[in-house]
This record gives sequence, structure tokens and C-alpha cells, in this order.
Amino acid sequence: MIYTLLKTLHILSMVLLFGTGLGSAFYKWMADRSGNVAHIAVTNRHVVLADWIFTTPTVIFQPVSGLWMVTLLGIPLLTPWIAVTLFLFVLAGICWLPVVWLQIRMQKISAEAARCGTPLPALYWRMARGWFWLGVPAFISMVIVVALMVFKHIPGIES
Repeated sequence: MIYTLLKTLHILSMVLLFGTGLGSAFYKWMADRSGNVAHIAVTNRHVVLADWIFTTPTVIFQPVSGLWMVTLLGIPLLTPWIAVTLFLFVLAGICWLPVVWLQIRMQKISAEAARCGTPLPALYWRMARGWFWLGVPAFISMVIVVALMVFKHIPGIES
């Protein structure tokens, strides 16, 4: 019973993590493309808020619940699909941490530009490019993690 509940919460958490990340990236990218500084500032504020409310808790819950399930099943951490999943999760996290810093900085820069009625500085656009390119390996890593969650094989256990 505990395993099934944990598995359900783990899957829902991954959906929330993946969906929030993809949705935030899409809306921020579209806002940046609009060139509307006020719209960009509001969207940046919402992206940062979404990271605190949704992404951060799921980033914590995912490894905790995953490792708990592995422990309940008695599966070694060096099992290939688990080791690869953990590596990719860490890789995504290494990309995500600077993204969080960039988002907070871009939020402040865009809010100030909107308040003053000035265009966004070149620094903002450099940060936006870095934010985008850090998201690419993080996104690809998470797609592979989801695939590994779905297609793993545990002898005697239905995935």
C-alpha cells in the first residue's frame, strides 16, 4: 500500500515538475519575444514564483520518493537505470540552480526597466540566452528520466 501511494505521488510530482518547467519556459520565452517590457517583467515575476511554489518542492520530493521506493523494493542504487536516472537528475539540477539565479536577476532587471519606462539592457538579453541554453540539457535530461521511469524493468514487479 505504501509503495503504491508513494509511486502515485512520485508520478504526480514528476508531472508537476515537468509541466511547470516546460510551461514557465514557454511563457517566459514568448514574453521575451514580445519585447513588451511590462509583460516581460510580469512574466518573470510569475516564473520565479512558480519555481518557488512548484518546482522547488518537487525537486526535493522526486529523489526522496524515488530513493524511498528503491529502498522498499530492495533494489541496489547501482542498478543501471537508477544510476543513470540519478546522474541525469543531478545534471538537470546543476543546470537549474544557475537558471534560478538568472531568473531572479532578470526579474529585478525587467521590473526596474518597466518601472522606469526604459528598454531592457543588453545584460538582460545575455542572461536570457544563458537561461535558455541551460534549459536545453536540463529538459533533455528530464525527458530521459521520465522515459526511464516508464520503461525500467524490475524483475517480479510490474512497472
